[in-house]
Amino acid sequence: MSNVRELAARAKHASRKLATLDRKAKDTALAAVAAALRQNKERIFAANRADLEAARAAGVPAPMLDRLRMDEKVLESTAQGVEYIVGLPDPVGSRSGMQRLPSGVLAGRERVPLGVIAMVYEARPNVTVDAAALCLKSGNAVLLRGGKEAQHTNQALGELLQAALSSTAVPGDAVEIVPAGDREGIRELLSLTDLVDLAIPRGGEGLIRFVAENARVPVIKHYKGVCHLFLDAGCDAGMAARLAVNGKVQRPSACNALECLLVHAADATRLLPPVAAALLAQGTELRGCTRTREIVKEAKAASDEDWGREYLANVLAVRVVEDLDAALEHVARYGSNHTEAICTENYRHAQRWLREVDASCVLVNASTRFNDGGQLGLGAEIGISTSKLHAYGPMGLDSLTTEKWVVLGEGQIRG
Repeated sequence: MSNVRELAARAKHASRKLATLDRKAKDTALAAVAAALRQNKERIFAANRADLEAARAAGVPAPMLDRLRMDEKVLESTAQGVEYIVGLPDPVGSRSGMQRLPSGVLAGRERVPLGVIAMVYEARPNVTVDAAALCLKSGNAVLLRGGKEAQHTNQALGELLQAALSSTAVPGDAVEIVPAGDREGIRELLSLTDLVDLAIPRGGEGLIRFVAENARVPVIKHYKGVCHLFLDAGCDAGMAARLAVNGKVQRPSACNALECLLVHAADATRLLPPVAAALLAQGTELRGCTRTREIVKEAKAASDEDWGREYLANVLAVRVVEDLDAALEHVARYGSNHTEAICTENYRHAQRWLREVDASCVLVNASTRFNDGGQLGLGAEIGISTSKLHAYGPMGLDSLTTEKWVVLGEGQIRG
């Protein structure tokens, strides 16, 4: 038996026990995980420093280093995320749609865990903890296969997680760290149809496409976050500037960061100067269409490749469009079904945006940065799905369960 299959077999065995545990047992285990993170932070920081030093020596770009870093702030946020999940309702066992049928039986649906989830991800070692916490709360075992760039941090976190769980009713094998290596190991993991129930990749477009193209198990994915903000004619310029700056500058490497600004042609001369000034003051590089560069002299010329591009850096494409219809057409052509926002004071335009834009999160007068599990009340998300089945948008606890039919009878037989 290969090492990957052995780890998956352990997780499968642990998942059967985990699925039977009540909320109190799972919450106790999660509280132990949060405590272990804080008590062992120096060990975690030392492992993370080793990863960062190796990444810098290998010439890893700045956006990836930002994702890799696990400092005091990130660790505390991660521990608080685990504690937040403790406070969330447990979806497992909840029933819905119970009804008495003509046969006399009472039938409905009950939420149950998916089983074993394989996480394949790059950088972001906090994903190791976030994913484990969400999977455990929803009754699932998890196989965590992080990238080589975070192998020391992930290994340290995995050992701490297993030790914390082993002191509770949750089996330690419910969380398994799959060692980083070549992609053959990922292929093997994704082929284990008898042991793995779902694969969730998180990382760059290349990794996600590799997982989707090589998996024999179901996959939840999003390839990239090409997020737009459309400034409608008549919208408040101050609000427009705040939304643009927050969406682009707060964390440019995030998948819900703003990548393209669309501006209604009828109001571009009023809206673009203050919005562009606010972005330029934050060091944002603007790449604009011809009309944009006529209004904003500092903007560089955009090429065809800039539309539909995920920069993951403090760079923003800017395009003046004829009207709302043109903005909707641009989003339909270049968007990635991730996050799309409109800044408007026109109710009819807002409703059209909500109705006609196909994205996992559609916003009116709010930053694209809100498409996040924590911001939308889910706790620490396990990922954002743009593939629609079986989830669309940030995936929290409910998305890590499925429903089975339950039928309660009194001896009925089918005629």
